[in-house]
Amino acid sequence: MATYTHGHHESVLRSHRWRTAENSAAYLLPHLSSGISLLDVGCGPGTITADLARRLTPGRVTALERTEEALSLARDAIDLANVDFAVGDVHSLDFPDDSFDVTHAHQVLQHVADPVAALREMRRVTRPGGVVAARDSDYAGFTWFPQLPELDEWLALYQRVARGNGGEPDAGRRMLSWARAAGFTEVTATASVWCFADPEDRDWWGGLWADRILKSDMADTALRTGAATRADLERISDGWRRWADDPDGWLIIPHGEIICRA
Repeated sequence: MATYTHGHHESVLRSHRWRTAENSAAYLLPHLSSGISLLDVGCGPGTITADLARRLTPGRVTALERTEEALSLARDAIDLANVDFAVGDVHSLDFPDDSFDVTHAHQVLQHVADPVAALREMRRVTRPGGVVAARDSDYAGFTWFPQLPELDEWLALYQRVARGNGGEPDAGRRMLSWARAAGFTEVTATASVWCFADPEDRDWWGGLWADRILKSDMADTALRTGAATRADLERISDGWRRWADDPDGWLIIPHGEIICRA
């Protein structure tokens, strides 16, 4: 596995706990029905997992994370009878072939060492005719206004740290390519965006990144590797707060999405 760039600081979980099936997996919802089984790879704090489990009842959902510590975030948050929990590596899943009707991963492939191998493994545990679904952001496609130099600096730093950790931050544009390389022949590739433009959204998004750049695992890695100094991180943090305070502030995050038939 690659090193998870963000870690699990509160400033990271602040964004992860905002995610729902509607705002983060809308492309998958038409392919779901009650009673089917689903594996949620990289479930994080479990907000998407719980939404999916409610939709699939009485079908079972398995929440997967790479460590027991990470999985505990979902265990503590989800109190649903049809959710199971498992620790595992998406490159080598500890499930028999054809175990699930749907295998889903949100914001996971950008962080793994071998996304093609991960997709192959997700396909292996999915029943023939089932769905492998994945959605990942594309950092190079982030677009914002006004054009603050501190945010340009943030993006370059994030990409450097993420690649140094073994990931691919510009994953969104590669999803179709990775699926084809994994052997899928029936792939529907789409895209969607998150947009932060009103004052409340700017305050939330800008505020959490102003904190993340100072306090998360990304900040620790940047300092430890010499990719940035504390002064650099402080400057970037101030830039995020300036963006959030600007009434003209606007930002979109594009995502690549794939629906693959097993």
